[in-house]
Amino acid sequence: MDRILQQTYPDAHCELNFSSPLQLLVATVLSAQCTDKMVNSVTPALFRRYQAAADYAAADRAEMEEMIRPTGFFRAKTDSLIKLGLALEERYDGEVPGKLEDLVTLPGVGRKTANVVLGNAFGVPGITVDTHFGRLSRRFGWTAEQDPVKVEHEVGALFDKRDWTGLSHRLIWHGRRACHSRRPACGACPLAKLCPSYGEGPTDVATAEKLLRPASQMAPA
Repeated sequence: MDRILQQTYPDAHCELNFSSPLQLLVATVLSAQCTDKMVNSVTPALFRRYQAAADYAAADRAEMEEMIRPTGFFRAKTDSLIKLGLALEERYDGEVPGKLEDLVTLPGVGRKTANVVLGNAFGVPGITVDTHFGRLSRRFGWTAEQDPVKVEHEVGALFDKRDWTGLSHRLIWHGRRACHSRRPACGACPLAKLCPSYGEGPTDVATAEKLLRPASQMAPA
């Protein structure tokens, strides 16, 4: 199934724009309940204004809230970013750590966010269990677990560690484009012959093709 996804999405990648581990960490915090497209529309100005962990630590709350307002939950996200900057300054000399056990101690950073940063900013393989990854791995019969950490470990055991980051991107892309939560585009799915959940959505090709979403309309995790 993954080989087919590799052929279907050969350019699957993290769609958050960034040029440093700090930028990716911030963008991933902002991406909660928000599309990558919206985050990418906000971060250019944000990254110009706040270039280092110390800048986030010393940020004016009202100013930052206004800058990230379009991403939703802007008060909570502002609180996380300010506390994140403080923690990085106090504990890691302003640098984003490259280990999972360190990243998950930071404010607003769970395993999902940590694995995004590790896999895409540091080249450390990681599985990102967002809602898409969890839904598809259960539909595919790879796991029956609901808990994201258990899903991460169970699915991870099925694949070589070197493939974890790419696998995460491919499942997320497929979940956003075709294997939707309510009406998966089963009739237009390249995995139709292998998927044990085939038939949960329309199997008619023409009907299913209408459910496919281009990247610009991809929903948030």
